[in-house]
Amino acid sequence: MYRARTRDIEVEVEPYYLEEQSDPEDSRYVWGYRIVISNHSDLTVRLVHRYWHITDQNGIVDEVEGPGVVGEQPRLQPGDTFEYSSGCPLDTPSGMMFGHYQMETDEGETFIVTIPAFSLDSPGLMRVLN
Repeated sequence: MYRARTRDIEVEVEPYYLEEQSDPEDSRYVWGYRIVISNHSDLTVRLVHRYWHITDQNGIVDEVEGPGVVGEQPRLQPGDTFEYSSGCPLDTPSGMMFGHYQMETDEGETFIVTIPAFSLDSPGLMRVLN
C-alpha cells in the first residue's frame, strides 16, 4: 500500500498485476490499482481533474489527464472516503506511476493533492538494486 497526504486529503494506492489480461509473449502487461481518497479536512472538496505520469521499464513516459476519475467528479465532505479501481497496460514487465488530483472547495479554491509514486512489477520479476 502506498500513501500520500496533502492538506488532510489522503490518497492510498494498492496496485496489483492482472495476469488474465496480460500476454507477456505479446509484450502486454496489465495492472489494476485500487485507490481510496479520504477527506480528513474540515472542508468539503470535489475531485475535478486527474493527472498521471506513467513510466515503463524502458523509460518511455505516458501522461494521462482529464476530468474526474472513472467518469465521476466525487464530492467528499469531511470524513468521507471515495474508492475506485482502474488499470494500466504497459509494453514492459515493470514500470511506475505517480500523479495528482486537482480538488476544488465549495468556496471555489482549487489545490493539488499528490498521488504517491507506486511501482508496477510483474510477479517473479528479478530486481537489481544499484
